Amino acid sequence: MNHKTVIRILIADDHLVVRQGLRMILDTEDDFEVVGDADDGSKAVTLAEELRPDVVLMDLRMPGMGGLEAIEHLQTQRPEIAVVILTTYNEDELMIRGLQAGARGFLLKDTNRQSLFSTIRAAARSETLLQPEVLARVLAHTEAPAKPTTSSMAAGNSDLTEREYEVLAAVSRGDRSKEIAHQLGVTERTVKAHLTNIYDKLGVDSRAAAVSVALQRGILSGFEP
Repeated sequence: MNHKTVIRILIADDHLVVRQGLRMILDTEDDFEVVGDADDGSKAVTLAEELRPDVVLMDLRMPGMGGLEAIEHLQTQRPEIAVVILTTYNEDELMIRGLQAGARGFLLKDTNRQSLFSTIRAAARSETLLQPEVLARVLAHTEAPAKPTTSSMAAGNSDLTEREYEVLAAVSRGDRSKEIAHQLGVTERTVKAHLTNIYDKLGVDSRAAAVSVALQRGILSGFEP
């Protein structure tokens, strides 16, 4: 985000009506500026390099270079650019792969305006908001073994401590660091330290990727959104 707190956004989707619709919606907010749009992944990567947006709204299914490959390119070339996946209900597996590739969040294409705005603003802050209906789809897509006990969460899942699991579960609900700190009675600095430890243990570098990996490994299998 630049010093004027205006979030510069690039839209990547192969459907013209989607790009135009998103632009019209985003233009209603004073802190959003749509700086460009692309109809395939290759153009999205090129424009991202030229325009340096803060956030890219990335469709996963596009002709030529798809969104997943584009996310991987951006993660390598411009990791400071936040990518938010645009997805539909039948793309759960690709969505998870996109998060693991480095996307910071995801949205259903039929999301409401407030969820769209909140997710973009969170991504620009290097955070992620996981909408309950989307999280439910990801949870349903993963295998759900018997609900783990607190001790097994701490001892059997990438060696996460009980407190780290609590932080990760709160992140899955879309809670911010300040909110998590209040819930747990600790400082924001402590929460960020726990997040750093979680990232290291799961081999990721973002909240969205941490949740995605945790879901796939069954670490959050007992969590209900």
